Amino acid sequence: MNGLHILAEFHACEGERRLLLDAGTLAALCRRACANAGLLVVAEAFHQFAGAGATGALVLAESHLAIHTWPELNSVTLDLYVCNYSQDNRAAAETAYSALCAELKPKRIVRRDISRGGLDPDDRDSGNMASQGK
Repeated sequence: MNGLHILAEFHACEGERRLLLDAGTLAALCRRACANAGLLVVAEAFHQFAGAGATGALVLAESHLAIHTWPELNSVTLDLYVCNYSQDNRAAAETAYSALCAELKPKRIVRRDISRGGLDPDDRDSGNMASQGK
């Protein structure tokens, strides 16, 4: 579970307006950003809101990308998490994130990075006993 979790808000987006308005266009951008970064999409779901924005998620072999648009605010929120189970995927996450920024063109960004995991070797031996209340 060790990995990088990027939470971001893009404000005053000046990219192509269809990216905020059309779920299909948004999905294509997300797939392209992940594929070009070397991340493997294994499933996806996108939804178009009537007369409003779109929301969607890509399930990645490395974890996930979730994205939500608010065209009335020219804003986007996204959540990109990559785990480092078999290799360090931080550079891939940064590449995908940069591609999304380049296309959406936010004038202001609020970004929070969370380092996840970092398990103690002893944690691996205890299985999921803590989650089972043991």
